Amino acid sequence: MNVISSKDNETIKNIKKLKEKKYRDLENVYIVEGIKMVKEAILEKASIRQIIICDDCEKSDSIPKELMYEIAKYECIYVTNKVFKYITEVQTPQGVMAIIEKNNKDKEINYDEDIIVALDDIQDPGNLGTILRTVDSCGLKQILISKGTADPYNPKVVRSTMGAIYRVKIIECEDLEKTLKEVKKNKFKILVTSLEDSKSIYDVKYNKKVIVIGNEANGVEDKIIKLADEKIKIPMLGKTESLNASVATGIILYEYVRQKLNNK
Repeated sequence: MNVISSKDNETIKNIKKLKEKKYRDLENVYIVEGIKMVKEAILEKASIRQIIICDDCEKSDSIPKELMYEIAKYECIYVTNKVFKYITEVQTPQGVMAIIEKNNKDKEINYDEDIIVALDDIQDPGNLGTILRTVDSCGLKQILISKGTADPYNPKVVRSTMGAIYRVKIIECEDLEKTLKEVKKNKFKILVTSLEDSKSIYDVKYNKKVIVIGNEANGVEDKIIKLADEKIKIPMLGKTESLNASVATGIILYEYVRQKLNNK
């Protein structure tokens, strides 16, 4: 077994480059780290290009043996602890990471779902990752994101999805306004989050709706608001006027879940 011990190794240099979006886009891949994320990638049959293992971690049995049996079925690269620390993105690495091919070839929107979530320039990677995780928890299989939204394959986003990135199809829209117009032709109504002249989220039936979540600072763009069939807001009893984008998304989506459960 060959163990890479030099940071100047060409393979290591290429892995290190994947920290940058332009190289992830060029290779159409992203990196996941940690035992749980790699295990889920295998279970979800993600398209795993390579798995990188810290040789010291393998010898110490910190990676479960049953997982190592599964990992062995893939192309593996073994590196020293020093090299692994050089390419890792986390403070306390678990000694395993994988390079995954993006599941972005299918850009077709599935119109069979009850609701579709669309993100209009969400900037914070933590918000985006949490939203993807929430979408997954509600049984939804896709999400639309505008060109100005944070990179969904950013390592921080990937970590905060807790595996949802394998199950939710991310449809990156070159022009969100144009995409939403097309969605409307398929008999979906557009709901936008807004504090002005809005219905309560509890007064809306969540069936064949697109829920547009706006930018953390500026909300939904005016041109998207003009497309909206309805504006919705979360009723609040305190003095706070607005909520974190991921929190707001969770509250709205779980009203959809409540209605769906009550209609069974």
